[in-house]
Amino acid sequence: MEETRALLQVAVVQMVSTLRVDENLRQAEALVAAAARAGADVVVLPEYWPIIHHERAARLAVRERPGKGPLQEAMRCWAAHHGIWLIGGTIPLEAEEPTKMRNSCLVYDRQGNERARYDKIHLFRFARASERYDEAEEIEPGEDPVVVSIDGWRVGLAICYDLRFPELFRQMALLDAFVLPAAFTYTTGQAHWEVLLRARAIENLCYGAASAQGGRHESGRRTWGRSMIIDPWGEVQAAFGEGVGWVMAFWRKERLAEVRQELPALAHRS
Repeated sequence: MEETRALLQVAVVQMVSTLRVDENLRQAEALVAAAARAGADVVVLPEYWPIIHHERAARLAVRERPGKGPLQEAMRCWAAHHGIWLIGGTIPLEAEEPTKMRNSCLVYDRQGNERARYDKIHLFRFARASERYDEAEEIEPGEDPVVVSIDGWRVGLAICYDLRFPELFRQMALLDAFVLPAAFTYTTGQAHWEVLLRARAIENLCYGAASAQGGRHESGRRTWGRSMIIDPWGEVQAAFGEGVGWVMAFWRKERLAEVRQELPALAHRS
């Protein structure tokens, strides 16, 4: 049986990913290493960390077969080398439809073993003036929620737009924490990012760790950033801002139990 750790140090990495996969790989590796050296047990990468590109063909060209490919091998090696849990942001994996991809979050344990895979369920669509996004044009949605045990912590996986669907988090039931790799747009992030993250933590009386893209990309896209870690009372423990870097905070089982004892809302659901 997996031993439960009463204390986990969690780091969220923020990037402003470029058009070049090799450049993003080097930067992600350096950020993961820095967080690991500072004592992180868990490191979370952002959504689309390997590439943010304005051309669909370039994005699809990065797709890998599940279990095989340089992006997956790199993450496996980083986790094993540093002895950390790595929440691999998202990478593009092959889909059933040959013209689409899965936007997938892979989780690696301290030995570099893949322990979970979550495919983004809710696909973002937004249109305002010249700003337009429709992920369904190239992404094949996932079907199932995923919860992974991380050193005895029950952790739910979600990706970016999933944040707007509280029923997904409740469906995962009695989480100790959730992680959310994201690439929120500047427009929607400025309006809703922090309030939604805090709401999901408050509703589920759990910790949250959100790792974001944060800045102006070569592709022309601008992302909001503000990667953060939130406690079960909805308080922001750590936040980054814009640009490239990482922040870290503790998840404490004692704090989780304390909040749930003071406010036993999860037991009052009907």
